[in-house]
Amino acid sequence: MSANSIPVIAIDGPSASGKGTVSQLVAEKLGFHYLDSGALYRIVALAAKQQGIAWSDADALENMATTLEIEFKAGEIYLNNKIVSEAVRSEEMSRGASEVAIHTPVRNALFDLQQSFRKAPGLVADGRDMGSVVFKDAVLKIFLTAQVEIRAERRYKQPISKNMSADYAKILQDLQERDSRDSQRRASPLIQTPDAILLDTSHRSITDAVEFVLNAYQNILKI
Repeated sequence: MSANSIPVIAIDGPSASGKGTVSQLVAEKLGFHYLDSGALYRIVALAAKQQGIAWSDADALENMATTLEIEFKAGEIYLNNKIVSEAVRSEEMSRGASEVAIHTPVRNALFDLQQSFRKAPGLVADGRDMGSVVFKDAVLKIFLTAQVEIRAERRYKQPISKNMSADYAKILQDLQERDSRDSQRRASPLIQTPDAILLDTSHRSITDAVEFVLNAYQNILKI
């Protein structure tokens, strides 16, 4: 089976919209591979911090990105053979991912790596340019979003549920700033492509969203 014949479901959307959870569950239901493209940019941001490279230094970030050894296995993220799952999920690395992702050289350096996740029997890829750039031939494209206030509330509840402190106003501001960066950047901006189906999760449960995507995929198989 050639890579181009392997089906891809591309799920794009803004931060904290729930696309990661939905994508993972859809992949599990279908027995497909899963790509969290956002994690790649978080990893680049983390590696840059570890090496003292500024997130604004596109050339240095590009050179570094091509040397990183990245693995996703057993639910963990590995950078150069070390588990970094918790570190890359921090709010700091979330902001860092958005800042390093604006650089075209960095996106180009990670393009082939993202393509390599396309393996039989299929792939569910989530990010911001999966359907618009990386997998333009995806059999199903979903643009998954939610109102920014609801996304901020979801992110606020995560640390609170673990008895950790959080500032809702700061989280809301960070999301608004990231939305602006992601949608206005010159390199692969966050957009809903004409062939992508809109899925607003503002008032949907994760289960409902997963069923929506699965039903959309089944409808495509019937065509």
